[in-house]
Amino acid sequence: MSATIAVTAEPPRDCPLCPRLVAYRAENQAAHPDWFNGPAPSFGDPDARLLVAGLAPGRTGANRTGRPFTGDHAGWMLYDTLIKTGFAQGKYEARPDDGLVLTDCMISNAVRCAPPGNKPETSEEANCRPFLTARLDALPRLKVIVTLGDVARRNVLRAIGLKGSAGAPGHGSEFDAGPYRIINSYHCSRLNTNTGRLTAEMFEAIFRRARAVIEA
Repeated sequence: MSATIAVTAEPPRDCPLCPRLVAYRAENQAAHPDWFNGPAPSFGDPDARLLVAGLAPGRTGANRTGRPFTGDHAGWMLYDTLIKTGFAQGKYEARPDDGLVLTDCMISNAVRCAPPGNKPETSEEANCRPFLTARLDALPRLKVIVTLGDVARRNVLRAIGLKGSAGAPGHGSEFDAGPYRIINSYHCSRLNTNTGRLTAEMFEAIFRRARAVIEA
């Protein structure tokens, strides 16, 4: 780490730990001072039994709006699916003041600041991991974690104190890790949905399975 700060479930708005991400944040602040331009805070129910873990905010998504998966393509599929499966109420309109409410669900990212090219470096994942660990620890009723992509899956496993290889990769993989059940999904990115690698039905099945595990 390039600096030392107190570790809480949410990093400070001016988190200094990753020089490359700090520089990118400053670049975006200069070009778009009306954007959020900071570590995107987790969003959802503090009593959630489900956590949805992504990798990092998109530059024009959560980095712009300040809410995970809000303002970019992935958010439409994610929030539509959460509404369909009872984990969200309201209407998603791609802005943080749309009134959407998560129920028994929280969304967070392994890396909280937008990285250049949407690709965080492994050192940045490691720097941000204590915040993910603290986020998990702050959810007393958490039972299931849906990881969006294998990089998010590995980060969640490491945040729990396990090896990144502790659970099977791939869409639909499911295993116990510490006190949690991990269910991995392909990421709901434009690339995956446009190519048909991830369909709405496949994605919805992941969250219906999460619901079944939670209610078991």
